[in-house]
Amino acid sequence: MSHRKFSAPRHGSLGFLPRKRCKRHRGKVKSFPKDDPSKPCHLTAFMGYKAGMTHIVRDVNRPGSKSHQNEIVEAVTIIDTPPMVCVGVVGYIETPHGLRQLKTIYAQHLSDECKRRFYKNWYKCKRRAFTKASKRWKDEAGKVAIDQDFEKMKKYCKVIRVICHTQLSKISSLRQKTAHIMEIQVNGGTIADKVNWAREHLEKEIPITDVYQQDEMVDVIGVTKGKGFKGVTSRWHCKKLPRKTHKGLRKVACIGAWHPSRVQFSVARAGQKGYHHRTEINKKIYRIGSSEDPNNGGTQSDLTKKRITPMGGFPHYGVVNNDFLMLKGCVMGPKKRVITLRKSLIVKFKRRDREEVTLKFIDTSSKFGHGRFQTPQEKANFMGKLKKDFEREKTAAAAD
Repeated sequence: MSHRKFSAPRHGSLGFLPRKRCKRHRGKVKSFPKDDPSKPCHLTAFMGYKAGMTHIVRDVNRPGSKSHQNEIVEAVTIIDTPPMVCVGVVGYIETPHGLRQLKTIYAQHLSDECKRRFYKNWYKCKRRAFTKASKRWKDEAGKVAIDQDFEKMKKYCKVIRVICHTQLSKISSLRQKTAHIMEIQVNGGTIADKVNWAREHLEKEIPITDVYQQDEMVDVIGVTKGKGFKGVTSRWHCKKLPRKTHKGLRKVACIGAWHPSRVQFSVARAGQKGYHHRTEINKKIYRIGSSEDPNNGGTQSDLTKKRITPMGGFPHYGVVNNDFLMLKGCVMGPKKRVITLRKSLIVKFKRRDREEVTLKFIDTSSKFGHGRFQTPQEKANFMGKLKKDFEREKTAAAAD
């Protein structure tokens, strides 16, 4: 046998240890973008729900590149983003040990889908959450106390965040009734501007168009698709042992030396794979679609009037009836998974990232199998009248 080397780069990164099931289902923003007081007040994050994937055709707009003005096909992910509702304001002061919450003020009216998040068993409970907080808004003494709290925020706080929740009632394909709630930092302007902005937006809907624009780069935070308990070959991608190996070959050949007489943390072992918290930075927004636009799946080059939902709906999701984001590439998690979208933490200035994207075609053919038709009308024109159409006409004629 010829010589072979006995060392190789390790399999799998140790930077993601421990590889265990995530405690939270919603992606957590662990760091917000740096504040710039010269800009107007704006939110730095948003939440949406993964609907599915499709592909687009566009011309590359990159002068000097060999692919400049050539058509390319790219995979895109559709994120369903109904408007979020602002229900509270939180002010933080700076201490030697980091940020500390000073005041939290909730709005007068909270929807049931928001209140459900504060109960383990909704149908058995008395549903009296936030009744005392809402009474403060009704009498004069309470209003004076609320005004004083807002003034304290303006005087002492260094960071202002708003409490927002999603509206699952606007997504017909989701059975869940409990909204997802998160704190979103308000950046831009002075502290007084931030507090006034937050107070004006209490109980109001904030659409995705107020937070992001087309061609912007966003960070995507979420929990990956769960795979269950897996062995080392699947979990760490270790090399399989030779075919005749005793007692199995999808194993690690040696899990360590005699001494130290314990298994080191860096040795690949079987265990949980998937359902891990992950952050992907700098994904480009190809389109922000409007729910009111009947042609939100069309382009200037494609004259067919169509909506973004493919024929038969997105598999395991259904129809997208709200505003949506179209992101380049894939996004972690299965369909219906809640995805947190954050303003880019590391702004890139490369030409590839600054490229203006003009879509020529968006595929809306069926994602069940090999779709041939972009719209039901196109299918009807090609297939002609089917048996069910003749039966429908016969039934209608009999009824007349």
